[in-house]
Amino acid sequence: MKHRLLECQWSPEEIAGRLRAEYGKCVISTTTIYRAIYSGWLNAPKASTASVIKKLRHRGKRRRKRSADEKRGKIQISHDITERPVGAENRSEIGHWEADTVVGQQGKACLVTLVDRKSRYLMCGKADKKNAQAVSRTMIDLLIGAKALSVTPDRGKEFARHADVTEYLDGLPFYFPQPHQPWQRGSNENTNGLLREYFPKGKDITEISDDYIQRKVAMMNLRPRKCLNYKTPYEVHFEKVLHLA
Repeated sequence: MKHRLLECQWSPEEIAGRLRAEYGKCVISTTTIYRAIYSGWLNAPKASTASVIKKLRHRGKRRRKRSADEKRGKIQISHDITERPVGAENRSEIGHWEADTVVGQQGKACLVTLVDRKSRYLMCGKADKKNAQAVSRTMIDLLIGAKALSVTPDRGKEFARHADVTEYLDGLPFYFPQPHQPWQRGSNENTNGLLREYFPKGKDITEISDDYIQRKVAMMNLRPRKCLNYKTPYEVHFEKVLHLA
């Protein structure tokens, strides 16, 4: 349990839920794990209670209000999200992806993230810049060889060349959400929040190796999710059963 909390960044809820899923009964409750954290029972050698608490995903950080103004430029869209296929809308089919970017330092490299709506499986690659040309090139590299039926990005200017991706990948359609409504592609928003544990704002992504990035992506895909009944994205995406707890 300590390894999953400190090294793999599983939340107390994910730990308790995965144990229950694997053993068919409640092994330990979320409340008990939190109590252990705040009582210092899970402290690692030479680590204080405060340092263990910092491993938790939410540490009193502020959230952006939904009503915050969108200051990025507008792009020409191909399809509105209301046109998205039923398999994407109801999460019944693998291959419908949500897309976004994770920025380290402004003006430098960024991560391009793709999250499958059904399995929450993450694909991630580094783009040299957060611009339309670099992001579209990275998206193509990620999607080649993957099952891809649709993509739902946000309306940032970095996705302005989505038509290039559509043309290169045999007509892969893009569906865009309404302005100021990030919850319409909430799987990606949530996954990027988890990814921030490894790539915090202000961290220069330029010199980070692809090997390191993919190791962290693998950790994300082996992290149980409440929305998947505490299965992992990897298990759902590839229809596998793993023993992790």
